[in-house]
Amino acid sequence: MGIVFAFGYAIGVVVAADRLMLWLESRGHVNWRRNGRKVLSASPSARLDSFFEESPRSR
Repeated sequence: MGIVFAFGYAIGVVVAADRLMLWLESRGHVNWRRNGRKVLSASPSARLDSFFEESPRSR
């Protein structure tokens, strides 16, 4: 009987976590299930070595 309660508790935790993530997604904090993945090619890109170059302003 204890295994039934443990299984029910585990399902409850997963459902509650899913509802929390959907709520956060509706507020714009995360992408969970409703919104698709972001297209990475549309995001701005920068070369790694450009972060380590000194700019003339920093001197």
